[in-house]
Amino acid sequence: MEKIRLQKYMSDAGVMSRRAAEKEIEDGTITVNGERAELGQKIDPERDEIRYKGRRIYLPDNIEKKTYIVLNKPRGYVTTMSDDLGRKCVAQLVSDVGCRVYPVGRLDKVSEGMLILTNDGDFANYMMHPSHEVPKYYNVRIEGIPTDEQLDKLSSPMEIDGFDIRPVAVTVLEKDDEHCTLQMELYEGRNRQIRKMCEQVGLKIIRLKRIAIGDIPLGNLRLGKWRYLTPEELTSLMPTGKEQFKNAARDERSASKIAETKKKSHSPSHRAGRAGVRHGESFSHVPKGARGAANAARKNRGES
Repeated sequence: MEKIRLQKYMSDAGVMSRRAAEKEIEDGTITVNGERAELGQKIDPERDEIRYKGRRIYLPDNIEKKTYIVLNKPRGYVTTMSDDLGRKCVAQLVSDVGCRVYPVGRLDKVSEGMLILTNDGDFANYMMHPSHEVPKYYNVRIEGIPTDEQLDKLSSPMEIDGFDIRPVAVTVLEKDDEHCTLQMELYEGRNRQIRKMCEQVGLKIIRLKRIAIGDIPLGNLRLGKWRYLTPEELTSLMPTGKEQFKNAARDERSASKIAETKKKSHSPSHRAGRAGVRHGESFSHVPKGARGAANAARKNRGES
């Protein structure tokens, strides 16, 4: 069998993304035939023994089947597939997907909202690379009312953890006497970036929710539930993958049949409505681009 890079093997096995694998290789948690792996190392999947933290890693039998889902992550869950500290993981919420998937990017434990998971390393790598400029939208509930100066600082170039970050588009959605809800559009996602940005300008976050990625809104997906991404949605995120996403329609149809006969299963609904958890919540604002894509998708399906 042709040799492949170790980080691709870990991604194909559904253990972690390629970027995460690179970090684990550097940290020395991955071994090849009993020896510490090296970054950029190539392995023979049929002959070499790969272990992660002592556990043998195998490629799944259905490696050709690529799966793409979106999860509405609740607060209190860490964005990992396992946790040494015994904390609740998003893996528990997607255990019935039928194959091992891993998160594309992260949401911290106290944040909630849209999270994409997959077993397609190429797709995950594309989505996480800032050069592809896939925007992510967040609704941020703030304690108090930010001043014009604070809003200007949030929208200007800032330094986070020693790195210069790109300017972030900030819009005031609504405010009252004691609180304000901002919508922030990011094209990169450094660790706890929004929280650190707000901390720098003296703003306290009460609630942070990711409501859309690209032109795809979270919609009315229930908290803690997941659904398949449609081929059209996947192509909007990664235009170069149009052909490889055709098989996603099969999983979508299968999930729809299951949902019709088993109401308690995770809903695969693709109706892209309001992004709030409950009707009337302040976190129901969908970014303009995502709303337009949702309307177009409903029109194509003949919905009113």
